[in-house]
Amino acid sequence: MEQIVVGLVQQANSANIQENRNKLIAGIRDCASQGAQLVILQELHNSLYFCQVEDPRLFDLAETVPGPSTELFGRLARELGIVLVLSLFERRAAGLYHNTAVVIEVDGSIAGKYRKMHIPDDPAYYEKFYFTPGDLGFRPVETSVGKLGVLVCWDQWYPEAARLMALSGAELLIYPTAIGWESSDTSDEQERQKEAWMIAQRGHAIYNGLPVIAVNRVGWESDPSGQTRGIRFWGNSFIAGSQGEIIVQASSEKEENIIASIDLKRSEEVRRWWPFFRDRRIDAYGALTSRFIDK
Repeated sequence: MEQIVVGLVQQANSANIQENRNKLIAGIRDCASQGAQLVILQELHNSLYFCQVEDPRLFDLAETVPGPSTELFGRLARELGIVLVLSLFERRAAGLYHNTAVVIEVDGSIAGKYRKMHIPDDPAYYEKFYFTPGDLGFRPVETSVGKLGVLVCWDQWYPEAARLMALSGAELLIYPTAIGWESSDTSDEQERQKEAWMIAQRGHAIYNGLPVIAVNRVGWESDPSGQTRGIRFWGNSFIAGSQGEIIVQASSEKEENIIASIDLKRSEEVRRWWPFFRDRRIDAYGALTSRFIDK
């Protein structure tokens, strides 16, 4: 495909999973009604962002893949004739769980999945308690709308992940995300964090000559432990073109469904103008596999 219409669903979640799913379905339908061929949802979209606390009971939120969500959203994708990117808490086996993105094809089948490779462990983001690091590598998912380089949230800070997806033939880099501010941060610090988040991903677009799509959640979610003041997710879901230019961007506060058309053939032009792949010194990068280079 040369042109693709993409829809992003930026949503605020509650503790009511069925309510969240109903809103997601409405958002997906809205995107499809505006011509979206590919619709992308935010990270762990079915529930609250539960990783603010370490609580064994919350493993009950996990589900198998295939499972209830892939069946529900698979039926919807088939009805609407769209490709759909989900983000699920995957139960692989007893005691083995992943943060998993699943790509649903237009016929409702599972085209492929990606298990989040980089797992954070910071105040209010205790993901290492819940998720085993991914083991599927950085491989694009082939779909009827192109090869999708799906990564997840914390992966967006690692240029190696984006580059390996690009080297494997990805035509788009996609990041379902859940990131926000702790409310004690100053307004200046909040702006620095948001700008760094956007700049990093726009950099991935430039370095790899590929469009980048980031879909973040929005709204405030409390910390059940009371140790922090909760997270205010900063939204700002966006699509950047293959030179890092912003094509479309959502607000920092509102639930929104945003639509944009992406010119996939432009990546070829950009890579001809800026032949970064040609000039890579692959003979000199072996040290990248070191944890640190000591003197």
